[in-house]
Amino acid sequence: MSNIEALDLLENKREQARMGGGQKRIDGQHAKGKLTARERLQVLFDEDSFEELDMFVEHNCVDFDMQEQIVPGDGVVTGSGTINGRLVYAYSQDFTVFGGSLSERHAEKICKVMDTAMKVGAPVIGLNDSGGARIQEGVASLGGYAEVFQRNVLASGVVPQLSLIMGPCAGGAVYSPAMTDFIFMVKDSSYMFVTGPDVVKTVTNEVVTQEELGGAVTHTTKSGVADVAFENDLEALMAARDFIDYLPASNREDPPERPTADAWDREEPSLDTLIPASAAMPYDMHELIRKTVDEGDFFEIQPAHAGNIIIGFGRIEGRTVGIVANQPTVLAGCLDIAASKKGGRFVRFCDAFEIPIVTFVDVPGFLPGVGQEHNGIIKHGAKLLFAYAEATVPKITVITRKAYGGAYDVMASKHLRGDLNYAWPTAEIAVMGAKGAVEIIFRKDAGDPDKIAAKTKEYEDRFANPFVAASKGFIDEVIMPHSTRKRIALGLRKLRNKQLENPWKKHDNIPL
Repeated sequence: MSNIEALDLLENKREQARMGGGQKRIDGQHAKGKLTARERLQVLFDEDSFEELDMFVEHNCVDFDMQEQIVPGDGVVTGSGTINGRLVYAYSQDFTVFGGSLSERHAEKICKVMDTAMKVGAPVIGLNDSGGARIQEGVASLGGYAEVFQRNVLASGVVPQLSLIMGPCAGGAVYSPAMTDFIFMVKDSSYMFVTGPDVVKTVTNEVVTQEELGGAVTHTTKSGVADVAFENDLEALMAARDFIDYLPASNREDPPERPTADAWDREEPSLDTLIPASAAMPYDMHELIRKTVDEGDFFEIQPAHAGNIIIGFGRIEGRTVGIVANQPTVLAGCLDIAASKKGGRFVRFCDAFEIPIVTFVDVPGFLPGVGQEHNGIIKHGAKLLFAYAEATVPKITVITRKAYGGAYDVMASKHLRGDLNYAWPTAEIAVMGAKGAVEIIFRKDAGDPDKIAAKTKEYEDRFANPFVAASKGFIDEVIMPHSTRKRIALGLRKLRNKQLENPWKKHDNIPL
């Protein structure tokens, strides 16, 4: 074979791999409003930066005449490239080839990408669009899934892992994304469930559509399995580019710094009037977050689930911070089961990747109710408490209004090794609200409303302020609301070289 023939052969094989399942199936993918596996990678990565590996891998199945149906690449495109100039590894399942189903070799390609990312310390992004295990291969494909799962676990806390669900993801396939750090979904074209609508109908007699059972809206509102739902492939991929920019390449590296023109000591006079005159009136905590971070740029995680707690990433002086905040407009900012799980996992992610945590507190307590108690609020609330207590990253806390009872303790209090604990002058730090406290302390005067009212006023004057806690050193400083950004920026500078280690252990036993 001449050189020219060899080059032509290579180009022909490459073209065959690039065509996947053929033009008809590519057209079918486009007809559903979906991009192909390779088109998605073109959008995700910087222009011309993606380098594909294992393009010529073929499956090794000979059952059911599968040896007659061989497509180079075997239904998944793998490799690496740069996103905003930083190295990232990725795999993208190709629904045009055997419905993106996972075979033994398909799984080996994914594992190779993950092993390499671990070795060099770079994030992994998985683009999931697959009909599930390749049934013709039987247990070999199940073994492939388990190999991927094992790598998800080993990579956890070592390199960031992001899953984009861009089509079907069902059965055993769901557990790989579930173990990654974050999951983005696409509305109307992606779904995740362990058992599909047909099996559900057979077993439980419940009639449900794929979208209702495991669509993007379901998982970003009801279950909390996924983090954000996007309108289409393009929007999800562009958001992933922005999102990965907040994260470090691995647990050995600092998050990227982004230059900012936003002054570190910028004052926000409007924050001085953020807190309403009435303690019963809500306000939107997003306003405080946006006015504190660089350029008001905040990437919120799980915005549609457990809205009583807000989590997400922002930057201060160009450096990533994780933000956790109670949201008074939802359930008055109470902590409940969903909020505790949402906040706890986010705090642990930040701690694993050395991202400082800024906490804004306005919490009247844990949500009361039979349903909450019977569904385990004690254990679930302990997850958030455990996560904060375990975290060794810089922790800065600002109490804006209420910090009552056990919820005060849980929300990154000084007692859980908070580094800088600030309070606004409007803060109320107490065991409970004045009315409830007075009704317990002066139970014998319950029949005298005037006396109860007077005692309530007396309790409020004595305890509904930040100064009792400050007098004990539980609050480091009572600050002016307009100087919040400046105080946090200064604090983060001082804490940059913080060193704190937990006692040696194989691992802890978080209350799961």
